[in-house]
Amino acid sequence: MDNELNVTYITFDGHVEVQKYRYLYFVIMFTAYILIFCSNSTIVGIIVINKALHEPMYIFIAALLINSVLFSTAIYPKLLIDFLSEKQIISYSACLFQWFIYYTLCVSEFFLLAVMAYDRYVSICKPLQYPTIMRKKAVYMFLILAWTLPACQISGGTLLNANRKLCNFSLKGIICNSTVQKLQCGSSTVLNIYGLISFASDIPLSLLFILFTYTRIFIIIYRSSREVRRKAAQTCLPHLLVLINFSCLSTYDVLLPRVEIDFPKTVRLVMSLQVLLYHPLFNPIIYGLKMKEIYKHLQRLFCKMG
Repeated sequence: MDNELNVTYITFDGHVEVQKYRYLYFVIMFTAYILIFCSNSTIVGIIVINKALHEPMYIFIAALLINSVLFSTAIYPKLLIDFLSEKQIISYSACLFQWFIYYTLCVSEFFLLAVMAYDRYVSICKPLQYPTIMRKKAVYMFLILAWTLPACQISGGTLLNANRKLCNFSLKGIICNSTVQKLQCGSSTVLNIYGLISFASDIPLSLLFILFTYTRIFIIIYRSSREVRRKAAQTCLPHLLVLINFSCLSTYDVLLPRVEIDFPKTVRLVMSLQVLLYHPLFNPIIYGLKMKEIYKHLQRLFCKMG
């Protein structure tokens, strides 16, 4: 637990050392973090302040954006410190903590997307029952479960990893994610089984549930009027875009330690930046531009500022 990991940072060309451009990287990542924090927080603030947006759909959007802020806050401060340091090192216990936060929030995102799909399903397919099903107590219960269930599940994997012996002390990448397993001496049957069960009960089931709900939604709106299809597309399309984007990034992260392919350093860097930079900014942009009510309040806010 007291071992130190030499974190190998990846440059764009795979050859130039990060120390040469560390101040430039610091400015870029610091700017990115400020943008992520401000863009997500702005939309969350709009939803909190405007009572007209205190509906389940917007509450779930706010939760998803809070998830992005927490995710970035767990990753960016350590990255920024590393860019200003001569050596990029992290203790194994701190690395496992980052690993725990990283995957807890990633699984929470899938759970939140599943709850959002269910909310749209009830709203479109069972509009008369919507006020009864999606009551405030139900919404709060969904949110609590979306954050506590992944935390309990990932904590088991964290404890199993903590007791594993390390044979490698150089971590390929810029964060403690799935590549942590490559530091350990061989594979653990118990850890693999636990990880497989956790993965199967989280991601595939969430995706199948989302697929089922949206299939039902598309069947209903296909038989409806053009106006109903337009309104359904306005609320469902942003969720689907976020889901597809996040699913692709998660698939890469899950497969990375399990395939015996030495990915080029540039590919590793680009994919890492996708998770750290692109996705946390993708959510507020999609919901800010595609959700009509949120976009309207954003316009008013910018007009007042102007």
